[in-house]
Amino acid sequence: MTDSRVVVVTGGGSGIGRAIAAKFAQHGDQVVIIGRTEAKLRSVADALGENVSFQVADVSQREQVEAAIAAIVQTFNRVDVLVNNAGFVQGIRADMPLADAENVWDAEIGTNLKGAFLMSVGCAPHLTRPGGSIVNISSIAAYTGGSSGGVIGYSAAKAGLHGLTVALARELSPQGITVNTVAPGLVVETEFFGAGGLSEAGIRNRVAQIPAGRPGQPDDVANAVFFLASDQASYITGEVLHVNGGWLFGH
Repeated sequence: MTDSRVVVVTGGGSGIGRAIAAKFAQHGDQVVIIGRTEAKLRSVADALGENVSFQVADVSQREQVEAAIAAIVQTFNRVDVLVNNAGFVQGIRADMPLADAENVWDAEIGTNLKGAFLMSVGCAPHLTRPGGSIVNISSIAAYTGGSSGGVIGYSAAKAGLHGLTVALARELSPQGITVNTVAPGLVVETEFFGAGGLSEAGIRNRVAQIPAGRPGQPDDVANAVFFLASDQASYITGEVLHVNGGWLFGH
């Protein structure tokens, strides 16, 4: 596509989501970022320029998803690219009280998996045919269960995202819409690991296991997403693209 595209990025207010939004905006696309915190979204949209706008929504809530999509379609008439990036890990361990574990499970599944489902099915009628694309952001944890445990809900949600990807690909690919997933490994310079981030020792321990010899950056993920949403990837669908420096491969 040579014309400006309409790109929707959930979780676009920080980290990987912001980098993805910036990548598309830099190429002249109209980008709408979605998140729960208006101040953060407004700040990012202002910083990234006039091509970026925002909608406030919790993607785990159907009514909010419907309202956000309706507003986007009213403004732009279509969606060319949907990036399901919204996600977080709060942490579940097997020794937690069951009620506490259930609460975290519901929150993690709600955003990481149900949110991608709601956004995908909600946007599906408005995706460009042919040429539309959905790109889901998963994690190496879908395969490893996390590098140090405590991510039961998050790992399950991201593994579920792979099933969602192939099921959507079966349904939408005959209409000229590709559906793929990017599974990052260790990515630094992101708020995902909390305000303090990983410790230097924690990063060194993980980098020692990565053949590429460095952690990933948000732009590494953004570049992969941009490719999968491009015409050059029009014959790729139902796939998981690993972006982890070789920390995990062969899956």
